[in-house]
Amino acid sequence: MVILSETWDIAHYVIDSAQGRSYSNIMTKKLAIAIAQLNPIVGDVTGNRDKVVAAWETAADQAADVVLYSELVLSGYPPEDLVMKPAFMRHLHDAVEFICEHTAKRKDGPALLLTTPWEVDGTRHNAVLLIDQGKIVDVRAKNDLPNYGVFDEKRVFAAGPMPTPISFKGVKLGVPICEDVWTPHVVAHLANAGAEIFLVPNGSPFEADKDDLRRKLIEDRVRESGKPMIYCNEVGGQDELVFDGGSFGLNGDGSLAVALPAFAEDVVLTTWQQDENGKWRCADDAPKVGYPTGLDAIYQALVLGLRDYVNKNGFPGVVIGMSGGIDSALSAAVAVDALGSDRVRLVMMPSPYTSAESLEDAELCAGMLKTGIESINIGPAMAAFEQMLAPAFEGRDADITEENIQARSRGIILMGLSNKFGHMVLTTGNKSEMSVGYATLYGDMCGGYSVLKDLYKTTVFNLCHWRNEHKPVGAIGPDGMVIPERIITKPPSAELRPDQKDEDSLPPYDVLDDILHQMIEGERSVRDIVDSGHDEATVRRVWRLLDRAEYKRRQAPPGVKITPRAFGRDRRYPITNGFTNLVT
Repeated sequence: MVILSETWDIAHYVIDSAQGRSYSNIMTKKLAIAIAQLNPIVGDVTGNRDKVVAAWETAADQAADVVLYSELVLSGYPPEDLVMKPAFMRHLHDAVEFICEHTAKRKDGPALLLTTPWEVDGTRHNAVLLIDQGKIVDVRAKNDLPNYGVFDEKRVFAAGPMPTPISFKGVKLGVPICEDVWTPHVVAHLANAGAEIFLVPNGSPFEADKDDLRRKLIEDRVRESGKPMIYCNEVGGQDELVFDGGSFGLNGDGSLAVALPAFAEDVVLTTWQQDENGKWRCADDAPKVGYPTGLDAIYQALVLGLRDYVNKNGFPGVVIGMSGGIDSALSAAVAVDALGSDRVRLVMMPSPYTSAESLEDAELCAGMLKTGIESINIGPAMAAFEQMLAPAFEGRDADITEENIQARSRGIILMGLSNKFGHMVLTTGNKSEMSVGYATLYGDMCGGYSVLKDLYKTTVFNLCHWRNEHKPVGAIGPDGMVIPERIITKPPSAELRPDQKDEDSLPPYDVLDDILHQMIEGERSVRDIVDSGHDEATVRRVWRLLDRAEYKRRQAPPGVKITPRAFGRDRRYPITNGFTNLVT
């Protein structure tokens, strides 16, 4: 075990004893802490190892004493059942050995608070290792394992004991891990044990307005303990989750000490000094980057989630079916902002029911986004299926079956292009439609990712207006308007039969979305929703549609999580379900 000598600043107070005063030296400690906000790839241990080392080198050049990483940076977060594979755990162990050997070569380099799955006495933990001068000198394990929403840590990790502070350069560091700070007891225990500064690795996924919740949470822990705290969060997309970064630190009085950018990697040095009263405070020159708010944050989450899903999975780009409607237009805008126009292939697939206006709108949108657009008519496919199925359908009137054949014909075309050229099909359905089953299995639900999956239709409209007026940080698409105003203002339609409008089958979207929000995010009963001002027959109808569409949602592609109750891990209902809560 190697403990570096303390770094001391000596403040000299020379006082004339003849005037009744004395000479004294008051010594204060300093600690330079680098915050490494990185974008790891789950399972890419070698790549993540190299990111860890590169951040360490940057911190070393900045003369840091220690580097703080986000939660499970070496494995990527969440690693899920990968950690149950002995070979994966061996790979992590080898990577830690490599990091130790590499960092030992630079004697002036900082220590690392390296986060990784780690076995202690044969038990697997979500852990942080203090590595100093090439040696593991201390280990702490996460005590409070989350087991709700998208988190299943009790499935793969054992809870560690209540942690004690880590002594480093004469300073007692409290290192609670993510969930350990969401309730007071772990921080209180560490503070009572003498922790002077809290360094918190986090893997906290994005939700709309969650940054305010995090800030309030850390303010509470700082107020309770009276100690400063640095909150280091992961950044990047991982399947349906987007980690938004936005790492920050608070001084012991609750004031903002440092704030890193959201939705981007960064390594930032902060310098902390203890005053003559023993209180630690960050130097005023630390950056304080503002966090995006409202629609800006949601849009950036969509961009990062799609970009990382495509790039981390090795797709050359995406292919999108353009209908001339608002959902495909917004999906295309996000895709271009995430990947660039040269990696986005837009395809119009008209039928006899497609209006000339829709064709014009799709072409105009593609022009604004600076992509090409091609047209593949599904009329021949419709005729072929009609002929093939005529004997089986004899005596039956046309109905939704023929509408679904149109949607599935388009799915076949898009999947054919995907198979031939490698581009991933990006589906364009929104949360309102998926909630009530207003989508076709193996048709418009066909694809690899759904960027609008957790956005209600009213939010889709708002994002289109917002993007036409703003180009978010990190977007690589065109400046200015990217979605024609006519697409935003015209009544939504699937155009699967003459003069079809969405509101022929559904309540107006502002009504539908409020009912759905109360049902899904609020888990409110029919009676509660009716009492809030909605028509009872409409509420009951929406409830039935929501229940009956579970089998479709179970087969839907993944998509960016935006709300607290995204379809998938956040909301788990049985498909075969005899319970309906239509009375209370």
